[in-house]
Amino acid sequence: MKTLGLIGGMSWESSAVYYDLINRKVKCKLGGLHSCQSLLYTVDFAEIETLQHQGNWVELDNIMADAAQRLERAGSDLIILCTNTMHLCTDAIIKAINVPFLHIADATAQAIKAQGLSKVGLLGTRFTMEQDFYRERLEEEHAIEVFIPKKASRMEVHRIIYDELVLGDIRPESKILYQQVIADLEQQGAQGIILGCTEIPLLIGAGDVNIPVFDTTRLHAELAVELLFE
Repeated sequence: MKTLGLIGGMSWESSAVYYDLINRKVKCKLGGLHSCQSLLYTVDFAEIETLQHQGNWVELDNIMADAAQRLERAGSDLIILCTNTMHLCTDAIIKAINVPFLHIADATAQAIKAQGLSKVGLLGTRFTMEQDFYRERLEEEHAIEVFIPKKASRMEVHRIIYDELVLGDIRPESKILYQQVIADLEQQGAQGIILGCTEIPLLIGAGDVNIPVFDTTRLHAELAVELLFE
């Protein structure tokens, strides 16, 4: 088994889910008392959130690149970033390291295509939904058409992530709102829904909507484990 490096803390709640999924997957593959040989570097999310909303992506690139380098120096053979939004910093991370980096959108696209789907709705932070780094990768590299919610819905989806989910605050009324947004995307033609923020699966699961959902946290974590054994 190779050593997995995880850049976490965005938020720590979702990083804990990653750690759980990864170790359960390794135990499922190897049995017994086996767990994943891994290194976890976590950042202070308060600093990250401030820089995000300031639009200071240059400094965020520097922080993510530094985290990746620390993990590589510590012995990581593969690095993953335990958040969707911060994949905006992918180029900076890849340039800073010599070991492979697994992009969360690639893991998600693999699962979407495995189900024979070509049109999906995307939920996430405003950065993930509105900027090109995620949608463009799915559309140009994987030929998957991506729909996003209308502006008012995007703002609410974003607000719930930052004001509630990253704090572990799970509210029934927020779940209903997400279900309504997903229904609207289905009407636009979405065949499935990407839960494109690592906190969203804390609120929405496969049994909550009528079309397939793609839990990016689970898909990313499980593909990372598979790559550790190649």
